[in-house]
Amino acid sequence: MKNKPMWLFLCCCSVPFLFAYIAVSFNWLPDRVTNNGKFVEGEISIAGWQQEPGVLWTIALNAPLHCTRACTHQLNDLTNTYTALGKNKKRVSLAILGRETGDSKMLAYPSLTELEAGKLYLIDHRGLVVLAYDHSFDAQENRMNHKGMLKDLKKLLNYARSS
Repeated sequence: MKNKPMWLFLCCCSVPFLFAYIAVSFNWLPDRVTNNGKFVEGEISIAGWQQEPGVLWTIALNAPLHCTRACTHQLNDLTNTYTALGKNKKRVSLAILGRETGDSKMLAYPSLTELEAGKLYLIDHRGLVVLAYDHSFDAQENRMNHKGMLKDLKKLLNYARSS
């Protein structure tokens, strides 16, 4: 068998592709996802987005003027979530879209009509809106949404450190 190494090499290369093709064609992919937020459909970028050096992600609340109760509730919970970031606070900023805030830690930007009022969004350092987190008036459910956002944010910050 003069060509035995070549055939062995071809089999070793083609078998993983064959298994991958079978897995995709029979829909054997896992249903689970690792992120807690929902990916934002389409590419939504905020024009004129500027961050301080070292800030990789921003937690933004879309709070247009017509959003009152839900936005006030989210804003109160948002400060607690930001505090829970601990040592990662210097790599994350807070923003409010649609209204001015008296808080010096929070950036203010115009509201985007593509984003739902009262939701929290994770925005990268270039101004691209990536993940959305729903609001609930149920305190426990809203706490779980914020915990999920913290998990996602910590994972993203760890990925940024490793790359």
